Amino acid sequence: MASSKLSLTVGRIASLEYDLDVKGLPKNTYYWDSKTPNLGIIVTPKKTKSFIFETWFNGKNLRITLGRTDSWSIPDAQAEARRLKVLTDKGIDPRDERTEIDEKAKAKRIKATIALVAWDEYIKARSPNWGDRHLADHLDMVREGGEKVTRGLKMNQPKVKEVGILRPLLSLPLNEISRERVQSWLKSEVAKRPARVRIALSALKAFTTWCGDHPSYQKVVRLDACDRLTKELPAKKAKDDCLQKEQIKTWFDAIQKIKNPVIKSYLQILLLTGARRNELAGMRWVDVDLVWNTAIIRDKVEGTRQIPITPYVGQLLAEIPRVNEYVFPSPTAKSGRITEPRIAHNQALEETNLPDMSIHGLRRSFGTLAEWVECPAGISAQIMGHKPSAIAEKHYRRRPIDLLRQWHSKIEEFILNEAGIRQPKVGVVNMRALDYDLR
Repeated sequence: MASSKLSLTVGRIASLEYDLDVKGLPKNTYYWDSKTPNLGIIVTPKKTKSFIFETWFNGKNLRITLGRTDSWSIPDAQAEARRLKVLTDKGIDPRDERTEIDEKAKAKRIKATIALVAWDEYIKARSPNWGDRHLADHLDMVREGGEKVTRGLKMNQPKVKEVGILRPLLSLPLNEISRERVQSWLKSEVAKRPARVRIALSALKAFTTWCGDHPSYQKVVRLDACDRLTKELPAKKAKDDCLQKEQIKTWFDAIQKIKNPVIKSYLQILLLTGARRNELAGMRWVDVDLVWNTAIIRDKVEGTRQIPITPYVGQLLAEIPRVNEYVFPSPTAKSGRITEPRIAHNQALEETNLPDMSIHGLRRSFGTLAEWVECPAGISAQIMGHKPSAIAEKHYRRRPIDLLRQWHSKIEEFILNEAGIRQPKVGVVNMRALDYDLR
């Protein structure tokens, strides 16, 4: 290490060069200020020049880089070297001070970070455990808005999507999302979209809890931001739309008039299986076995479940052309499968005297109509993919597919009889669907 001492000036610093080692290669070279003990300049082989502070501390050599010579003035570097020397003389390690300063600066940056940044981290961390619909909901809650509504546009509805329900809150710094702010947001949103705000509040609560366990955010997040606010939500209204026995024929007559054969079959199979709308919409041909009359449905409870294909459902499936991998294809949807059956369903029911019926109401109808044939509740629940509700159901009931088929066929037969439709004979399948090669 060179021990050259010199009186530092701007010109002298500019002229400083690195030395060569015994092999003739450039090496780090040190120069020391003749006026300020412990202050030096290091010149690297890359010709970078920086002020350094060096002293003995607790029996060891201590060296701290102050900063580049083109960023620090000579008087500032000299003053900082003297200050650090005072600290070491008092037994204080300057590195601890710098760590504390860095931590405070980091905390200040985090404090000013808008919550959307943490929200993105939250989604990346948690989404591997979520379903597609749950992830889509979280992304939708913070959308910027302004995108054109491409489907399901209702009368007097804006033609562009509004800002995501949580975006106004999450655009604030995380530490500013207080209980008072959430309460104010809640009051404004309840009037506009009460059902949506309930889901959003639950998501916000889960997010703040996650932040409370995150090293970077636990000191700035307000864990009480969502406390005791559920009581300010309107009472949750349980939906009860459901086809009654005497309404079955009217419903089937209306559905038979739908010109789109895929949607027509889809809606009937929804009613006759009690499946969730997206479970059925996402079903692929590889999940359907029209020889053994079984189907695999990917559900949100167990991951997958096997259900029997009853005679009429099998007939409907056999009549659907195989245009892609999905059982219910859609040439206009990006996903390649049916995504919005509500429009056709609502239009079909407009000319009837039936009450409003949601797509999920068809699932509810299956469970209700199953009681007419005295089907055991556990069997209809297993077909529908309900979570087991008793210890016996969770641990002791392992029903074979043929037992499910026995009761499922009875349910289908009852519904078809009420609709005035003859149930096909067991095993009669349109063979063209079995022999059709995927293109």
